[in-house]
Amino acid sequence: MSTTNARPRTASTTAAVRSRRPAPRRVPDPFPATPRARRLVGDALVTLAGLGLGVVVAIELLTRSSLGGPGALLTDAGRWAALVGTYASLLLLVLVARVPLVERAVGLDRLMRWHRVLGPVALLLIGAHVMLVTAGYAADASMSYLAQTWSFLTTYSWMPAAIAGFVLMLVGGVTSWRVARRRMKYETWWVTHLYFYLAIALAYLHQVMYGQQFVGHAWARGTWIGLYVGTAALLLMYRVGAPIWQSLRMDLRVHAVQRESHDTVSVWIAGRGVDRLRLRGGQFFGFRFLTRDGWWQSHPYSVSAGSSPQYLRITVKDLGDHSRGLASLRTGTRVVVEGPYGIFTADDRRTDRVVLVGGGVGVTPVRAILDDLPDHVEIDFLYRAHRREDLVLRRELETIAAHRGGRMRLRYLVGPRRDYPINARTLQRLVPDIASCDVYTCGPGPLVDAVVEAAHVLGMPDEQVHHEAFSFHSPDTYSFLRKQES
Repeated sequence: MSTTNARPRTASTTAAVRSRRPAPRRVPDPFPATPRARRLVGDALVTLAGLGLGVVVAIELLTRSSLGGPGALLTDAGRWAALVGTYASLLLLVLVARVPLVERAVGLDRLMRWHRVLGPVALLLIGAHVMLVTAGYAADASMSYLAQTWSFLTTYSWMPAAIAGFVLMLVGGVTSWRVARRRMKYETWWVTHLYFYLAIALAYLHQVMYGQQFVGHAWARGTWIGLYVGTAALLLMYRVGAPIWQSLRMDLRVHAVQRESHDTVSVWIAGRGVDRLRLRGGQFFGFRFLTRDGWWQSHPYSVSAGSSPQYLRITVKDLGDHSRGLASLRTGTRVVVEGPYGIFTADDRRTDRVVLVGGGVGVTPVRAILDDLPDHVEIDFLYRAHRREDLVLRRELETIAAHRGGRMRLRYLVGPRRDYPINARTLQRLVPDIASCDVYTCGPGPLVDAVVEAAHVLGMPDEQVHHEAFSFHSPDTYSFLRKQES
């Protein structure tokens, strides 16, 4: 049963179409889908990033000038830190540019892990550049550190902008610290991260105007400008241009809002040729609803049903300001989407026996994967929740199970964690042949970690264990993450 292939004229008519299950229309995906293809593209991307670092090193080595004086060593180290730190900062922006080839090859979860590792490195290098170069110049001029800082600000016209950029980088770094994030709304955290784009722009001119690597070396300056231009082009193309273009072309608008429970709603979004988005069940989009209060922010939500020529559907629990506001969306509200993102799809399935494990509202991407599993596949669906009212889409899942007959077994694991410990023993008791199945799990981080650990204990091959934590694409992403970490 694919709920999105039938037309929900109003929210109240959706239940009437749940008994239909036409085959989803599939548009070929031009990007790497198989694990082997993704590994090859991923290796090529890492090699390309390494070559870029080699270019940065070459710029420094080929443009070196001999430095003298007591501060020469500090200044030289500061220049190295500036080049490598700026390159790392540009890579950070490329990682979040949502380039389809990169995202499909690596997966957004993995890209975000790289982003979290690289971010502090870039910030430390830029910070080292500021301190080392200032200390080096101060030593050469026989003045205090503060006096040299003031000299930079009053002598070099683009230095105040560079210092402002560094401060904005610090703001982004501090707000990324887990202790700080836990005290912030997702919207606040998201806005502070936009400062990083401004920080890079503010720091740009002081480098090409005053950097010894670029003054008098046109080829080095042109190469450096090319890195900036290329990064900006990727961001504008895939974070701004492509979402606006595809949303206008498809005329995406809110079609209906359907309440699933007291704190959960499904939002239907209609458009022309929606299947051209090449959506796979399990993926998600960044949604921007063009309301007076919400147009400026993009939130990631998983789709809760598979591909359709006309409709997208998300099912959202009230976990924060943005998700709470979706219940009051008006029919006809224009929508801009970025995506689809994620490699948590049925494309990687290796067997005809599949175990789906979902938790809470994190069940939505697992539910969508059902639409891409052929009828002959044997399915065990394990749905974990603390309370029965948390079983969103329960009736819909039961309808799908009835349609599939004996080929789908639906089990609810409702109650406290001690009653249903997710470990190897529990999973093998519920699904005796689980070691020979493909396992898909999505939900809170602890649930996903427990399923992955159990799969390893059972000796399952890594390629048959498919998982994605819900924290990167859940209702009010950071609000949800805070609840899991508290």
